[in-house]
Amino acid sequence: MLNRVCSLFGIRYPIIQAGMVWCSGWKLASVVSEKGGLGIIGAGSMYPEVLREHILKLKKVTANPFAVNVPLLYPDIDLLMKVIADEKVPVVFTSAGNPAAWTGWLKERGITVVHVVPNVKLAVKCEQRGVDAIVCEGFEAGGHNGKDEITSMCLIPQVRDAVQIPVIAAGGIADGRAMAAAFSLGAEGVQIGSRFAVTLESSAHPHFKQKVCESDDAATMLVMKSVVPVRLIKNTFFETITNAEQRCASPEELKSILGKRRAKAGIFEGDLTEGELEIGQVAGLINDIPSAAEVFDRLLAEYKSAVSALPELT
Repeated sequence: MLNRVCSLFGIRYPIIQAGMVWCSGWKLASVVSEKGGLGIIGAGSMYPEVLREHILKLKKVTANPFAVNVPLLYPDIDLLMKVIADEKVPVVFTSAGNPAAWTGWLKERGITVVHVVPNVKLAVKCEQRGVDAIVCEGFEAGGHNGKDEITSMCLIPQVRDAVQIPVIAAGGIADGRAMAAAFSLGAEGVQIGSRFAVTLESSAHPHFKQKVCESDDAATMLVMKSVVPVRLIKNTFFETITNAEQRCASPEELKSILGKRRAKAGIFEGDLTEGELEIGQVAGLINDIPSAAEVFDRLLAEYKSAVSALPELT
C-alpha cells in the first residue's frame, strides 16, 4: 500500500488515527503507530506538560512515527508548540485556524505539517502556505465541522483536482469499504476518528463508548453553526441548544449555554445528559468496543475484501 502518504510519514499503511480531544492519548496513538499506521495525540484537551507526558510515554513503547494534532484556536498554543519542538515530534496536524500562522515555524524545525480543511478554497490556501498534505474532512465527521455541509463523496474528488500535494480523506470512514471508496475518489490516505474513539485504548469514558454503540444512523446532527459547528449525539444538552437556535438565540447566548467543559463532561467524564457527545455519522456502524489493533486489522481485511468484490464494467 505504499504511496505518497506512506512515504511522507514513514509508515507502512496510509491509515491515520484522528487526534480527537479526550480520546486520543498516548495509549491509542502508540497502538496505531505500532500497527504501521500513524497514531496522533490530540493536544486540544491537554495542558503543555500533559502533552509532554503523553509524548514521552508514547516514545517508550514505539519507535515508529507518530503525530500531534493542534487546534490553532488553542489559547496557549505557543506553549504547546514549544513542547512539540523540544520533544522532536515528527508530524503535526493543525486544524481550526489559519495554517499560515505556524506552518513556516514548524517546517523550519524539520516537522512535517498537515492541515485539516472542509472545502476546496481552504485546501488551495493550505498548499500555497506550504503544508505537506491536506486532510479534507467531510460534513459527516464528528466534533467541530465546516459550515459548508460538503459531504466526503463530493469533497474528496474536488480537493484532489484542486491541489498537487497528498490528500487524506476524513469524515464518514469507519471500515474498509469506506476506505476503498476514499481511495477511488482520489485520496491517498484516510483519517479515522469515530471508530478509533470507541476502542479499549481510547481515553473516552466507558459510558460514552457504550452510548455510541447504541446509536443508529440518525443519532447525530450538526448544531451551533452560527458559533462553532459541532456534530453531536442527541441528548438533553443537544435539545437545549436546538431549542435556543429555533428561537433565534444570539451567538452570545449560544456560547453561554455551551459554557465550558461540555466536551470533557460528555466524552471523558461520561455525562450522557448534559455533556457534549461528539461523534460522527458513522456511529450507526459502530456496535462494539474492540482493541485499536483489532480495528486496524479489520480495516485492512475489509479494504481487501471490498476491492476484490468490485465488479468489472463491460
